[in-house]
Amino acid sequence: MQPGIQEHQQRAAHIESLLQEISALPDPALRATTEELIQALLDLYGEGLARILALTAQATVSGQELIDQFANDDLVSSLLLLHGLHPVDMETRIRLALDTMRPSLNKAYGSNVELISIADGIAHLRLTGNSHGCSASTSTLKTTIEQAITQAAPDLEELHIEESVEQPKTAIPVKFVPPRRRKEKEQSHASLPSS
Repeated sequence: MQPGIQEHQQRAAHIESLLQEISALPDPALRATTEELIQALLDLYGEGLARILALTAQATVSGQELIDQFANDDLVSSLLLLHGLHPVDMETRIRLALDTMRPSLNKAYGSNVELISIADGIAHLRLTGNSHGCSASTSTLKTTIEQAITQAAPDLEELHIEESVEQPKTAIPVKFVPPRRRKEKEQSHASLPSS
């Protein structure tokens, strides 16, 4: 239920009261920092509202498709996340990020990454493939994954990447002896005098 006019007026009065308290702070440095913080927040939200209006004005779609455009805009998306209003759930955002980066991971590192689970704000991923046995390469790979996931889901509390590096398959040596040579070898052993 949306707040009514009276509730909006009460909030506005409370904000005005808080602003008066800030302007009366005895410490000028604290007062200046607080005012700068408030101005930065107002600027951020003002820019976000301007982006929403611009996206709406340019839109040839409405409803859910327009909301999806809001979700794809970095600034608007971050504001929606800040208030728990993002239209795409965390798991979907993480899966989309992994799907996008999977081809480059495979090409550059011969590796793959998969989402195992998300619970209590913690995502568990499994890294598979061949990172060429180099710890620096694995570290770079993990950093790349962490950056992509953080960008897609900044509301994620923790990210755990478990390694499951596939070992190269080694061939088992098999000595092939043709049947004719095997028979000759058996005959030569049978003709040797026993000691």
